[in-house]
Amino acid sequence: MRAYSEVLKVPGLARIIFSQLIARFPAGMMSLGILMHMEHLHGSYSAAGLVLAAFSVGMATAGPFITRLLSRFGTLTVLLVTAAISAGALLLLATQAVPLWVDLLAGIVAGAATPPVTPTVRTLYPRMVPQRLLSPLFSFDAALQEIIWVFGPVLVVSLVALAGTGVTLLVTIAIQFFGAVLFILNLEVRRLRIPPTTRKLGRVLRKPPVLLSVVISAMFIGGFSAVEAGVVGTFGEGALEAGIVLAVSAIGSLVGGFAIGSRGIAPWSVAIRLTVVLAGMVIALPMTEVFGLSIALFIAGLGTAPALAAFSAIIAGTVKFADTPEAYAWIGTGQLLGAAVGSALAGVCIDAVGGVGGVWVGAVMVAIAAAIAAIFRRHQPDLRHGIGDPPDTAPIELPR
Repeated sequence: MRAYSEVLKVPGLARIIFSQLIARFPAGMMSLGILMHMEHLHGSYSAAGLVLAAFSVGMATAGPFITRLLSRFGTLTVLLVTAAISAGALLLLATQAVPLWVDLLAGIVAGAATPPVTPTVRTLYPRMVPQRLLSPLFSFDAALQEIIWVFGPVLVVSLVALAGTGVTLLVTIAIQFFGAVLFILNLEVRRLRIPPTTRKLGRVLRKPPVLLSVVISAMFIGGFSAVEAGVVGTFGEGALEAGIVLAVSAIGSLVGGFAIGSRGIAPWSVAIRLTVVLAGMVIALPMTEVFGLSIALFIAGLGTAPALAAFSAIIAGTVKFADTPEAYAWIGTGQLLGAAVGSALAGVCIDAVGGVGGVWVGAVMVAIAAAIAAIFRRHQPDLRHGIGDPPDTAPIELPR
């Protein structure tokens, strides 16, 4: 815990962490909000899964392009413009009863214009703390973001039960826009200067640790998206039980992140942490009650934040500063494509066999992720002795 206290003593860092947490809070609400609202409008989890997949594909496709604009137009302009466009497209989803193909297009636009808060803040972190504190900071960030998954799902299902799916989605949109503005108000964010990269788009994927992180995290997040849909399918739209189960899973991730988050990353770390996740999902397969599913997904959650922290640390330790926004964007792209595939497959399986179908999809995807991490462990860096100094620097302009 000493490392975490050192992190929080860095001037301005606690403010940055809080504001980016608010900006990212809708991530814990958006998937369920879109899934429930589209199922309510179109009467099918398959249709709802397609719209959610369109949203994820839009975000995944545009992510690397949007992050490269940060160095060209600056964080202020990019964050404000994307927040406005995304909010407009989401408003169409929330307020208009339109054909499915229109909702699919709106989902793509909303996803593509999602403000790039995560790549921005993870690029900013190495400029604010000593390199020896980066691994604990990434772990702290990954663990703390589980607050999103503790309260987000519960808030969504509670609002759906009280006010309906449309109002719930409107609340989610408002939080996303307000959070983006709050994040932008930080002087450190507005004055972050990212040097233009000399590499072509996608060249950073030639680094084996980056490519592995993209592929593994895609399967991992896809698996959790499938399980999330499976839990909703098990208990039904607006059921508080679904929110409780997902919140307990997030609490497990919070516990896991704080318990082992300060440990260095070894070549075996990702595989071991994903194996913990897989074990919980396998236990969840025969479960249909709140208690059993909660215990199983709590176990799965113990490996979640540590795995996410490992991906961030790997990027920080292997990629030049000018290329880190794009690298983090590719991680996001992989995760979102995985979520799109997981959601779509889960929707079909839920319609066919019920909520357990989504859990099966999730377990298979996480098993593949763990196997890849184990097989290609030699291509993952050994960061047990620290992340090291970044090759390039671009200082933040501080107020005079």
